[in-house]
Amino acid sequence: MELNASKTALIFPGQGSQVVGMGQDLASAYPIARATYVHANMVLDAPISDISWDGPEDLLNDTYNTQPALLVHSVAALKIFKEMMPDFRPKYVAGHSLGELSALVAAGALDFPEALSLTRRRGELMKLAGKEKPGGMVAILGLDTTVVESICEKANVGDERVQIANDNCPGQIVVSGAGGALRRLIDIANAAGARKVVPLMVSIAAHSYLMAHAQEAFNEAVDGAKLRDPMIPIIGNVTAKPLKYTRDIEEDLKAQLTSRVRWTESVEYMISQGVDTFIEVGTGDVLSMLIKRISRDTTRITLGTVEDFIQFSN
Repeated sequence: MELNASKTALIFPGQGSQVVGMGQDLASAYPIARATYVHANMVLDAPISDISWDGPEDLLNDTYNTQPALLVHSVAALKIFKEMMPDFRPKYVAGHSLGELSALVAAGALDFPEALSLTRRRGELMKLAGKEKPGGMVAILGLDTTVVESICEKANVGDERVQIANDNCPGQIVVSGAGGALRRLIDIANAAGARKVVPLMVSIAAHSYLMAHAQEAFNEAVDGAKLRDPMIPIIGNVTAKPLKYTRDIEEDLKAQLTSRVRWTESVEYMISQGVDTFIEVGTGDVLSMLIKRISRDTTRITLGTVEDFIQFSN
């Protein structure tokens, strides 16, 4: 496939894309992917390959495992892509939430073992925060961001608060926070004409104030990570702008767990800078589907399976 690097971005999926079996066919077909999984097992001192490939589903869906498993699949696929196109340098890289850590590897800002350890710590802290400060998340379909922000304000009472966690695409917004506020929000959103209001099956209020303690502990891990200035600009989740220097990356990571994932704005920024092709590297096509909703005038490619790579190379 012919690609114009100056018009291409690599994008990396986050939590919710996982599926039992992910990455297994790549490891069977490509030695570099197999080596990536072997390396990951050694770094984590745990069989992340077995969990990724064989499950069971509830074990893979434990955020402690989900986060490193998704990163390993993305990096394995990235390495195959680099073997195929060693001189290709995209205009930007970006990742949705957890996917930002995969993007750091792609940009040369963080080595794979460091990223994997940081990802494991992130999952561990978010799981602990879910137990200590339980909350939830709700997807709201059919309302725009300003309306949802207003609904959140109406639902907030005292210490029970909610906020936008993910601005995924026009008409798809995820809200996160305390259970009582979420229950109020559901009623208000339905009354405001939401097309659908869907409570998500999670006990973690990701990207909300309930992650404050997790963010503090994660910041210590970020301080200990060997970050470098990226070779490719990363579009940050918190700012939806390029992260060009180590300090920019640190600032974004140190706010990410409690801040909104500005995915719509991130994609719109890349498009405004001339990007028209997005390659989703890793598990599934969730981000490709969101980008289609943001702009149909884009080319969207997934690289997560052997079949994907066969089609890509033709």
